[in-house]
Amino acid sequence: MLEEFKKFALRGNVVDLAVGVIIGAAFGAIVNSLVQDVIMPIIGAITGGLDFSNYYIPLSSKVQAGMPYAEAKKVGAVIGYGQFLTLAVNFTIIAFVLFMVIRAMNGLKSKEEAKPKPEAEVPADVKLLAEIRDLLAARREA
Repeated sequence: MLEEFKKFALRGNVVDLAVGVIIGAAFGAIVNSLVQDVIMPIIGAITGGLDFSNYYIPLSSKVQAGMPYAEAKKVGAVIGYGQFLTLAVNFTIIAFVLFMVIRAMNGLKSKEEAKPKPEAEVPADVKLLAEIRDLLAARREA
């Protein structure tokens, strides 16, 4: 059973998938920082200093207006649409970057497929056999 697991775990696809997941998680953190620390502050500055992370709709009478979102969540039920907007921007950026990467890979792939493949050189023994065949055929005709 241990040998089977080792075979499974060390197959190329499983290792590639694991590397992809790890890189994806790191990439997600970078995009999250880009959105939180760069894009959302710019959007906030354009809209007059709005902080989207603290936008919510209180669903409980215990939540008082003006409370920070994190504190409001502790007090009662709230709908945090500011967080949703931030995550939607994150998703859009990740989807766009992945689209561009896949598009570039497809472009490289199509260029590679468009290249004419060099014809395989005929081995010497095959050439010799072809010559013998041709000589025998010419001999029969004569």
